[in-house]
Amino acid sequence: MEVDVLKRVPVREQDPKVRATNFEEVCLGYNKEEAMAEATRCLQCKNPQCVKGCPVNIDIPKFIKELAEGRVEDAYRVIGTYSALPAVCGRVCPQESQCEAKCIRGIKGDAVSIGKLERFVADTAREEGVKPEKAEKKNGKKVAVIGSGPAGLTCAGDLAKLGYEVTIFEALHKAGGVLSYGIPEFRLPKEKVVDCEVENVKSLGVKIETNVVIGKSITIDELLTDEGFDAVFIGSGAGLPRFMGIPGENANGVFSANEYLTRSNLMKAFDDSYATPIAAGSKVAVVGGGNVAMDAARTALRLGADVHIVYRRSEEELPARVEEVHHAKEEGIIFDLLTNPTEILVDDNGNVKGMTCIRMELGEPDESGRRRPVEIPGSEFTLDVDTVIMSLGTSPNPLISSTTEGLALNKRKCIVAEEENGQTSKAKVYAGGDAVTGAATVILAMGAGKAAAKGIDEFLSQK
Repeated sequence: MEVDVLKRVPVREQDPKVRATNFEEVCLGYNKEEAMAEATRCLQCKNPQCVKGCPVNIDIPKFIKELAEGRVEDAYRVIGTYSALPAVCGRVCPQESQCEAKCIRGIKGDAVSIGKLERFVADTAREEGVKPEKAEKKNGKKVAVIGSGPAGLTCAGDLAKLGYEVTIFEALHKAGGVLSYGIPEFRLPKEKVVDCEVENVKSLGVKIETNVVIGKSITIDELLTDEGFDAVFIGSGAGLPRFMGIPGENANGVFSANEYLTRSNLMKAFDDSYATPIAAGSKVAVVGGGNVAMDAARTALRLGADVHIVYRRSEEELPARVEEVHHAKEEGIIFDLLTNPTEILVDDNGNVKGMTCIRMELGEPDESGRRRPVEIPGSEFTLDVDTVIMSLGTSPNPLISSTTEGLALNKRKCIVAEEENGQTSKAKVYAGGDAVTGAATVILAMGAGKAAAKGIDEFLSQK
């Protein structure tokens, strides 16, 4: 196949009109010929900037070289040295602001499609039954990992490869954390991708115990003293949703994005054969502009609603991935930008009947560097909706911190941990991911899990 070195090989996707009616994966990925052709665009830089843009420092040129020469299993082995979840990262990482943003090929053309190549390698390895390599022997030390999301799975996988006996404790009935309950099927298939990545981690010898709520079923101190664990990693995520505090927020038909997505992704509300439906709404407003807001909006659309995204800043400030915004627009979602809700209107039965909003304009930059939105007096209007989904970010659940003495928190109620090794203020306890940073990306959580695994190993190797 002919390749224009300045242009990336296009990736196939479902037609927008078709995909807006189903939960099948939007992006269809590369076939082998396309992947090998795209891989030949890599310049094989001597000082690869792409690696510096990757939070888990994958040797990107090396895996792409193996792929370009048709050695897919070898490419998978290269990625597997650094990442426990390549099929996930290839789909949901913001490559355009990380590895691909630093790609030298991108200076005079399109950056190499690193994410799509990683996805192809991981998917092919799965289809061919290739498994990650286990540790040759155990070292006799035990580590408990709290949470089976990207931080927990990464930390557990890395420690298992080093010979530790690792047990993950998951509060829900299904492993995967935000990968299972937070990201929709059309972006990240559960059975085909997430479940298989979890099984790969288990194949390294990691045990996963579900339905265990740390702080209720058992405490961190009990894990260390009664259960004989030598160290604990907290990767419990940030599952506590934030709201605006405006009138009418307690009405029937107001959801957090967390609840809405969990009901759809984990409890299969979109599937008529499941007995866990959701009041999907016919006219839905999603308040927020991040990836979670896009996921909630695109889920509501697929459940049959007309959907508006209401965001108080302009399109340039939208924190969601460019690809997600593009897909949402293609599918027919309406963007009400520079708009902020002031009240949710409620009928006599306590149900949402509309939402009062006000137009905004951008003023001076705030502490985040983004221009602060300012209300335009007299610009109020009513949006005709019957459902409102709040997607304003999340905080860590306080259950673990409130039942663990000596665990320092910051003013946002996040656990304080050292960035380079995950060490908390409590001896033998490490933490990383959203429990430390607040809601962030899958790959940043993985980077934190990786750093903590290294920190735990360095600590326990001295004993």
